[in-house]
Amino acid sequence: MDRNPFASDWLRGGAGDRQRPQGALSYVCGSTDDPLRFMTIPALLERAVRRNGGGDAAVFVAEGERLSWHDLLARSDAVAAGLLALGIGRGDRVGIWAPNCVEWLLVQFGTARIGAVLVNINPAYRSSELEYALNKVQCRVLVMARAHRSSDYVGIVRKLAPEIDRIDRTTRLRLERLERLRHVVLIGDGPQPRGTLSFDELVRQAGPAHRARLAALSQALDPDDAINIQFTSGTTGSPKGATLSHFNIVNNARYCARAMALSSRDRLCIPVPLYHCFGMVLGVLACTAVGATMIFPGPAFDAGETLQAVQAQRCTALHGVPTMFVSMLDHPLFGDFELGSLRTGIMAGAPCPVETMRRVIEEMHMGEVTIAYGMTETSPISFQSGVDDPVERRVATVGRIQPHAEVKIVDGAGRVVPLGTAGELCTRGYLVMRGYWDDPERTSEAIDESGWMHTGDLATIDADGYCNIVGRVKDMLIRGGENVYPREIEEFLQTHAKVQSAQVFGIPHPRLGEEVCAWIVLRPGQEGNVDELQAFCRGQIAHYKVPSIVRFVPEFPMTVTGKPQKFLMRERMLQELGRQPTRTA
Repeated sequence: MDRNPFASDWLRGGAGDRQRPQGALSYVCGSTDDPLRFMTIPALLERAVRRNGGGDAAVFVAEGERLSWHDLLARSDAVAAGLLALGIGRGDRVGIWAPNCVEWLLVQFGTARIGAVLVNINPAYRSSELEYALNKVQCRVLVMARAHRSSDYVGIVRKLAPEIDRIDRTTRLRLERLERLRHVVLIGDGPQPRGTLSFDELVRQAGPAHRARLAALSQALDPDDAINIQFTSGTTGSPKGATLSHFNIVNNARYCARAMALSSRDRLCIPVPLYHCFGMVLGVLACTAVGATMIFPGPAFDAGETLQAVQAQRCTALHGVPTMFVSMLDHPLFGDFELGSLRTGIMAGAPCPVETMRRVIEEMHMGEVTIAYGMTETSPISFQSGVDDPVERRVATVGRIQPHAEVKIVDGAGRVVPLGTAGELCTRGYLVMRGYWDDPERTSEAIDESGWMHTGDLATIDADGYCNIVGRVKDMLIRGGENVYPREIEEFLQTHAKVQSAQVFGIPHPRLGEEVCAWIVLRPGQEGNVDELQAFCRGQIAHYKVPSIVRFVPEFPMTVTGKPQKFLMRERMLQELGRQPTRTA
């Protein structure tokens, strides 16, 4: 029996010919059979409510919360009205700094309801990164958890803004280092600084007049409005705020759901973080597009909790980066879990080892799992395998072009290369971001005059239109699904009094994909101490950026023109550590 009664001709190859290259050059364009929808996030949610109102929208397993689609709309509207009462309106930026929780979901839909721009702040951010992000986009409200793992969020905010303990919560904040921030909202119960509101207090700010305005405000929104800012690490030392519209992410979610043949009968387990496109677009919005149920195992990924959630909630789909799937497969009690309900999902965020993909298909029963490729700046997905693609295609490529997207592979001179030849992958279409927030220079570096987003990734496209990512034009590394840009870490390391210069690069790691390695040249007369350097990083930059391997060297290998040769450093480290590059799709 076909496990996929919702698969269409488009999925089964009806559009396959239209996804193939048009000639001998590496250019492909997606099917246009399913039209783009010019709609907003609130319209998408309202459609889900009309079609599936009483059905499960979201289950937060660790919190013991279950929301129907009616509940989700009502509670997110309450948040929207509360924000209106604080003076927040269309175009204002609202930051959220928290792990996965029900409040995250309510803020996502609540901000969209009134046209406020949701600013996703990585839960791993520490003081300097938080300060930069809030000031860069001029956030007026920050909704935040009290703590997560080893991070004391309240303590970090108190350090940045000690005035917050002296200002009455009924007044707007005036903070020296966070000039535009007017309100801080804390998730959960417990003591709080005097100048903050609890999440419940935010909701109670609203009166009938605020709630009465919501429908008209939503109807006035433009799908091309900016609605989401996601920070990506920058190669020039500071994160960039990729700015996405309703139109960008609503349509990308629709097509990714379609590629998985997702429907209202599916229950998608989402252990990936909501602050990332993987969680909020490919998880939340993809489910909203078709009425599927969202299952959140816990605030952050835990292999055992995820396996338990899949079993208890009878999940049919599961998202994750390769390291998550490896952790689940290697869990000591893996064989005790009943995972037969699983069918599909997305594995993305980092190169996928071929053997991992085969084990997921065979041992986790995910015979229709898909591989996806993209980047935050492209909303995020441009290539995805189909549920009916041959297994060999799904383990060796990232699939074929998504609908209404174009991709070309170019050489260093910008010429489209022949099929099968490696070059830089460039994407154009509805999915390309509006730009980097308040950064026209770096926007123009990424998006050319013809609208092509230059990804920096090296790829090939074959005669059937399947894409394979073979490397990166620059030296970005991916640790456990997190993009890490060495330049940012290098600049931070060079603020240490003992460090003269630093070079950072990735080294293959069997579980994380890559780990961060730093070569350090010290100032004259200084002695190196690895523990001291790592301690200097902790609390100032995200944990995944802290170098796990540090070597103190007298000098770097250089070209004749004086440029450091990272490929030689990497080769020497591979020899020293006895490691080999991992074969990936």
